[in-house]
Amino acid sequence: MTDAALTGETTELLQAMIQNACVNDGTPDSGEETRNSDLLQTFLEGSGLGTQRYESRPGRGSIVARIEGSDPDAPSLCLMGHTDVVPVSPDGWSNDPFGGELIRNSYGHDEIWGRGAIDMLNLTSSMAVAFRHLARTGFQPKGDLIYFGVADEEAGGTWGAEWMFEHHPEAIDADYCLTELGGWSSVDDHGTRHVTINTGEKGIAWRKLRVRGTPGHGSMPYGADNALVKAAEVIRRLSEHRPAPYLGEAWRAQVDSMGLPDEFRAALLDPARLYDTIATLPVPIARACHAITHTTISPNVGHGGQKTNVIPDTVDIEVDIRTVPGTTSEDVDAMLADALGDLADQVESTTLQSGEATQSTTDNPLWDVLAKNIQVVYPGAKIVPGLVVGGTDARFYRDRGRVAYGAGLFSPDMTAASFGDRFHGHDERIDVDSLALATQFWIDISKDLLN
Repeated sequence: MTDAALTGETTELLQAMIQNACVNDGTPDSGEETRNSDLLQTFLEGSGLGTQRYESRPGRGSIVARIEGSDPDAPSLCLMGHTDVVPVSPDGWSNDPFGGELIRNSYGHDEIWGRGAIDMLNLTSSMAVAFRHLARTGFQPKGDLIYFGVADEEAGGTWGAEWMFEHHPEAIDADYCLTELGGWSSVDDHGTRHVTINTGEKGIAWRKLRVRGTPGHGSMPYGADNALVKAAEVIRRLSEHRPAPYLGEAWRAQVDSMGLPDEFRAALLDPARLYDTIATLPVPIARACHAITHTTISPNVGHGGQKTNVIPDTVDIEVDIRTVPGTTSEDVDAMLADALGDLADQVESTTLQSGEATQSTTDNPLWDVLAKNIQVVYPGAKIVPGLVVGGTDARFYRDRGRVAYGAGLFSPDMTAASFGDRFHGHDERIDVDSLALATQFWIDISKDLLN
């Protein structure tokens, strides 16, 4: 089968997955990933592969396929892609977000449009095509190769990877795992391309902060103990708080890859000057740099009040906190107390979701194989370890001592900036050239690692 044929398969499969609209809004019965599991099962079994289906609850289906290795002691690899997507606001889109349309852009490049094109149905589909191609062509690895199309990644994995590891770990466990996010690249002033492969991700420490006051009549607000007014001050303090910077391996590697003037580079690596230096950067770049180097606190949801003429006695604020490596739950509590100051004893904090940051090392055969195969497409390119500032299912593998990377390989058009703009954004799309690169990438990595 030619590369063009494989790319065509990936394109068609991606389009179909987008059109299935497996939208996960975070509620237990959303997602309906069974639609994509049905699609993937039909696609994979068409080559004679056996598949296993698992439903954590009705409609929340995940699928697993395996090419058995000849040596039970050889390392195994899991290609994991999630099948759900985040909700969408159609009014902000130029095209149907669930149309999966193939559209040629102004540069003459074909792109697939739709929710999930970037996050991460492009990889889920290219992994499936690569896996089926390997099976069709008689691939006989030493170690097992697993394909895992998983539900519920967009809401933390409760009904997907987490449930699978709790109930069927033998079906998905592997020494190595490749999943989202990674593979975009940039070229520095010296002409060297740097490809980011994410080796870790920040932790999550979502909190609900309950602010209490005293109820009263809205016609007499003077001197009132208004929980909403107090909550506004709580939000202001949280948004202005500056946690201490974290200058880890991923940040240092990213700075080294930027080809910056020595003084500016030194400032980005100086804890005392980092925040002010980031503030001089364009907002999209500054936002990413800040997230990599700091625990972030973002008050995003508020609930409170009963009626326009009643002074509220309770307001709840839901806060998205993402922690840098090494930060514990106790550290987060101390950070909140520091941010709130004299209001801390008037705020009740409960945990909504929690998980510490995870990290994989780079001194292993998989990292070497990734570096080698990046060179095939981009000779002379350097592989750069990165840190995911959100959350992925890779953490469930790292929590068990496995090596897991956020990987991929994209065309030169896909930079960190363009990737970030489209990720969960309007007009999400992926170029077909990137689909071709990714499909071949998974094939070559599987052969190199498992033979």
